[in-house]
Amino acid sequence: MFRVSNFMIGLLNTITLILSVAITLVSVYFRVHGHSECQKLLYLPLLALGVFLFLVSLAGFIGSCCRVSVFLWIYLFVMFVLIVGLFVFTLFAFVVTNKGVGQVISGRGYKEYRLGDYSDWLQKHVTDGQHWNTIKSCLIDTQFCMKLGGIDQSVDEFYTKRLSPVQSGCCKPPTYCGFTFKNATFWEIPKSGPAAQDSDCTTWSNHQDTLCYDCKSCKAGMLANLKKDWRRVSIVNISILIFLIIIYSIGCCAFRNNRVDSYKRYRGDR
Repeated sequence: MFRVSNFMIGLLNTITLILSVAITLVSVYFRVHGHSECQKLLYLPLLALGVFLFLVSLAGFIGSCCRVSVFLWIYLFVMFVLIVGLFVFTLFAFVVTNKGVGQVISGRGYKEYRLGDYSDWLQKHVTDGQHWNTIKSCLIDTQFCMKLGGIDQSVDEFYTKRLSPVQSGCCKPPTYCGFTFKNATFWEIPKSGPAAQDSDCTTWSNHQDTLCYDCKSCKAGMLANLKKDWRRVSIVNISILIFLIIIYSIGCCAFRNNRVDSYKRYRGDR
């Protein structure tokens, strides 16, 4: 008799098998037709995810539907590792994103961000030379700062805009530099020089491929955005964790069913 738990695990893994094939095809598309380095960077992570899902789903499908206990055991083992890993990652994400908050600027609709306000781990693993060059190339390739508005935008309109952390940190100079607004991505440096002797003020350039992409404020804006995203992902992870625990429990029932059926066949009861 085909057990309900075996059917549910088989159905779930049929769905994830189809999903894994779709993810693999998308990764190949990014590799072949990617117009920027950012898109091509997605190739390996998506390919790895697609292959991993395919192998795990195949093991779960064979183990539950074909009653092959060793494949179901492998499936359950991987599921257990995923549950533990997801729990550890979620806890870690809450810890490393606990620090850091935007600074409110008087008369501005946006906030500004300081690199030193964020955890040392985030600073080391996101804003070091190798990683930052990749992030910067993505910002340039996608013309990220061009979304701020046209050249006819007034200074009052710009100052009241609610910029994202990355837009605030990367697309304009920090307010304390005292630069004069010309348009969203073009600022005039006073003849007397910046109002503050800060490296971000001297790093700013009106060249559209430079702007403030090498500024500490840009790196801080990226960390602020990453913090927000990780907090959202952590909430989703908790939901996924609960779902995985339920699936793991059903899988354990299917594994027990396989063991019982094997024992009955061994005794000649069926």
